[in-house]
Amino acid sequence: MPAVLGVIGGILLALGLPWGAAVPLAGAALALLDARLPLLVVALLGGGAGWLSAHTVLSRPEPLTPWLGAQVTLKGEWDGQFLTLHDPRARLAVSPKPTQGPGQLEVAGRLVAPQGRRTPGGFDQAGWLRSQGGLFVPTPGAVLVGARVKTHQPEGGLRGWFRQGLSAGLSERQAALMQAVELGDRSDISQEDFAPGYAVRDAFARAGLAHLMALSGQNVALITGVLVWLLIRAGAAPAWRYGLPAALLLPYLLLLVQPSPSITRAVIMGAAVLLALALGRGRPDPLGLIALAALACLLLFPLWLLDVGFQLSFLAVLALTQTPRVAERLPARWPHALRLAISATVLAELGTLPVVAGSFGQLPLVGLPANLVAGVIMAALVPLGFVAGLLGPLAAPLNVACGLLASALLAVAEAFGRAPVLTWGAIGAAGVVAYATALGAGWLWLLGRVRARAALGTLLAGLLLTALPGWLRPAREVVFLDVGQGDSTLIRLPGLTMLIDAGGSVGSNYDVGGRTVVPALRALGVRKLDVLVATHADTDHIEGVPAVLRALPVGELWVGHRKRGDPVLDAVLAEAQAQGVPVREVRRGDRVQASGATLTVLWPPVTTGRRRTTRTVWP
Repeated sequence: MPAVLGVIGGILLALGLPWGAAVPLAGAALALLDARLPLLVVALLGGGAGWLSAHTVLSRPEPLTPWLGAQVTLKGEWDGQFLTLHDPRARLAVSPKPTQGPGQLEVAGRLVAPQGRRTPGGFDQAGWLRSQGGLFVPTPGAVLVGARVKTHQPEGGLRGWFRQGLSAGLSERQAALMQAVELGDRSDISQEDFAPGYAVRDAFARAGLAHLMALSGQNVALITGVLVWLLIRAGAAPAWRYGLPAALLLPYLLLLVQPSPSITRAVIMGAAVLLALALGRGRPDPLGLIALAALACLLLFPLWLLDVGFQLSFLAVLALTQTPRVAERLPARWPHALRLAISATVLAELGTLPVVAGSFGQLPLVGLPANLVAGVIMAALVPLGFVAGLLGPLAAPLNVACGLLASALLAVAEAFGRAPVLTWGAIGAAGVVAYATALGAGWLWLLGRVRARAALGTLLAGLLLTALPGWLRPAREVVFLDVGQGDSTLIRLPGLTMLIDAGGSVGSNYDVGGRTVVPALRALGVRKLDVLVATHADTDHIEGVPAVLRALPVGELWVGHRKRGDPVLDAVLAEAQAQGVPVREVRRGDRVQASGATLTVLWPPVTTGRRRTTRTVWP
């Protein structure tokens, strides 16, 4: 623990954050409290190692810089997320993502520097790409935009064989889900929709099931658990029944699934546990094991510290260490397995709450029942899918069962994904302090140090104190959202929240409304719109409106005039009808008033014989 705190502090200092020095000092304090001076040295050495690792990654030159802005044709290894070049040795993102699967790819386009966060709640492409580099892995430092695939050669070797097994005899949607569940490759499932405007990935996120498509400890536990059980049934000695699965984990990581924060953590922890059991040393200490995994991950990939996947993975597993304590608090008459499942699900959600709320702007409300149902399906699907992958093209008979399980999991996600979610804004320092205080009170309750009434009171006080600023000083602002070519303007007054247009992408399948405007509204704490305005039937102004109508409650939709036969406006009106939002056709002179401010419609003019709408006054 002192060592990993030192490494974290060193990385923060390398990133230019002076307060990071407090983290290794906390590690040193732990060493002093434990009265073990060697640990003090370890904490300080960890700080130096973390700084050196991060500095090495941050100072590495980007080999593609001389070609930024140029039209180029590149050939390399496409893994579904990045294109890896061998000369020069570099990795880069490709936009739009090729629909072809992993393999050798030749693609043409223009090289540009990645963009930072341009809107509240928006995607920080530059920061995310920077976090994907490691000591021995090039950092993706450029984006190939306007990408056009010239040639593609499907992936071969073990991964190619494994992918064939995951798709043999399955439908496209089932195969896409199996690729996500078994390999963590979500490129295909990202293109699947349950219905227009209802993406499969969005359904998993709203249901609290997004983690099922990110390889983690669940995959390692299920696969190695089945293998250990088979070896026990075969009468293997402890050294073999635990040592063989441990030896296979490294090839599984490097040759099959490729490193990512959650699966790398799971492999390190799983291998340590299996080796300890093989050597007869028993199970390692959970906190020490988590610290060991974090130490290895951060020394090799120091900027994973900024990666949301890394944060979610370690926060979740830290919370899960308290599962037995919580299970003991549940009614004893409940089945033990059910108590453990409920406790683990609730703890994982609570442990990751600030990161999920702050990063994604919403919290699932049905995560507990959805995970209990999906967990039963995953317990069978993951090992069966792994065997199917090993069988390659011969897996079609086994995939009859895998297909049924995949369809069942998709049905669970589709059903629970339609449930409402709790929207959330950006979390500031006060929110983090309130969360930590409430979390500390809950932990003390688990230890029996405080009563449940005191822990609950601390939670309610934290909620009240963080909500007070918004109640006492409601927003009065005009926010112009960067949506590219078009427009999107948010007006916020006490008693009135209005959004004028929601952008659009002409000639592109990028959903500006769902991926730019809605996250920005959530980050700004907008939970509903009194008025949503679609000024005129141009794609770059109103194509994103349907996504906003689906995501937030809307009081009224204003349109300038109902242009007949326009597909973009027709889609807006159809979505308004589907959501039960009244549509109002406005003209010059129509107005809305709130908190001493007046917004007046200037165009289009009143037509002859048309009576002007009475003023609307918001309280």
